[in-house]
Amino acid sequence: MADITIPATILAVNDDEASRYLAVRLLLGAGYRVLEAATGEEALRLAEQERPDVIVLDVKLPDISGFEVCKRLRARPETASIAVMHTSATFVTLEKKVRGLEGGADAYLTEPFEGEELIATVRSLLRMRSAEQKLRRRAEHLVEADRRKDLFLAMLAHELRTPLAAITTAVGILDSRTQVDPKDGRMISIIQRQTNHLARLVDDLLDVSRLTRGNVELRQMRLDLRGVLEQVLTVFRPQAEGRGLKLESSLPAEPLWMEADTTRLVQVFTNLLDNATKYTDAGGTIWVRAERTREEDGRMGVVVRVKDTGIGIRREVLPTVFELFAQADESLERKRGGLGIGLTLVRNLVEMHQGRVEAHSDGPGQGSEFVVRLPLLPEASTAEQQEVVLPDLVKRRRHILLVEDNADARQALQDLLETWGHRVEVAADGLRGLELAVQRTPEVALVDIGLPGLDGYRVAEELRAKMGRGIRLVALTGYDGMEDQSRAREAGFDLHLVKPVKPDDLSRLLSEL
Repeated sequence: MADITIPATILAVNDDEASRYLAVRLLLGAGYRVLEAATGEEALRLAEQERPDVIVLDVKLPDISGFEVCKRLRARPETASIAVMHTSATFVTLEKKVRGLEGGADAYLTEPFEGEELIATVRSLLRMRSAEQKLRRRAEHLVEADRRKDLFLAMLAHELRTPLAAITTAVGILDSRTQVDPKDGRMISIIQRQTNHLARLVDDLLDVSRLTRGNVELRQMRLDLRGVLEQVLTVFRPQAEGRGLKLESSLPAEPLWMEADTTRLVQVFTNLLDNATKYTDAGGTIWVRAERTREEDGRMGVVVRVKDTGIGIRREVLPTVFELFAQADESLERKRGGLGIGLTLVRNLVEMHQGRVEAHSDGPGQGSEFVVRLPLLPEASTAEQQEVVLPDLVKRRRHILLVEDNADARQALQDLLETWGHRVEVAADGLRGLELAVQRTPEVALVDIGLPGLDGYRVAEELRAKMGRGIRLVALTGYDGMEDQSRAREAGFDLHLVKPVKPDDLSRLLSEL
């Protein structure tokens, strides 16, 4: 079958009939489809209707100048990508050429010109336009691919978090038993650690995707960094000891007040300590030190050093250690594990707090040190801080409605809530959940978002319409984007919890409601 090529369309704009006739004949002879216009307004109309590939545009026109025509073409999204060649027998100075090119023209020919020069310039512009179109299509394809990737990651996280939630809840029930065989206890601890590790990997994978697109917002508040570090150290100390590692820390006696997002700072230092424990063999030591410092601009700051005696980092790897998917251990056996995203998260989150992070190592076998520098609040502000004393939370039995379509997650969470003494109603879909809520009037409703038939958002809206503020609504979901949290609030939820929810956190939440 013969290859059929559609000829490019050229719009020739010139009020001088003789000049326009000559240009049209030359372009037709070169095999192009040619349109004609004698005024600027006519040229704009044809450009919008016909979308030519190239416009050969005379500068001097009877109504509006070619410069103005080009300006208007570039201002309209529909015509902005059309290639424009100015021609003129009057405006031939360098100043006019510069004005035309800076005004958006792609080429400028002064008359008289040879036919070969006109055709060669048109061909050049067509090649340029073809390349631009290919790049534009490529960019659009990449944007669509990125959108699909984000959608896939969100769905993957949701699908992973639902079974993780069931496992976490079931293990919480087993762990709450008063009499546990030592071997069973060790198995329970293993399941808890590995489930937490899986949950953290899912969170990191989604966070790094959002960070690269700038879709992460900080929820900043005044906090004492020492509390954050103590919290992370408390979690990691038994892990380090279980791996035969010594974990030493040195924190200042005075508070380290700063404006920051608690959750994100915990994420930063959790990733750094996780790396240190992962890349340090039994018998090694990990140090965490924090100290006040004064920056070059005179402001107060804090330096936190996480140092280990682990495998170290090769000199050539150091410059790229914070890049996405970079790995310190690139051997085939990959015995250290990891996705290569933790340090990317660390760098981005530290920089979002107006800080910086550095990596140091003397080479393989020499250990490594990560240094985080963060700004502190001015001393005048720290003096105003008061210690917040949380009231003792008295656990009380509640009437709870649980709406969850996953049978294992529903059963495990029901058993856990009943173990705590709560009265629990369960529903496997949104419609049944609405029916039970109206009939039984529970105090609290724990509602999954991804429900069949009537999703969790609709359930919340209907409950608010029927029961007002007489019921506390908590979203339990695998979706944790900022847009998901906003949508949950708009639907009427009081809280938005991301699966898997740790039993201790859920117990505390129910006490606080």
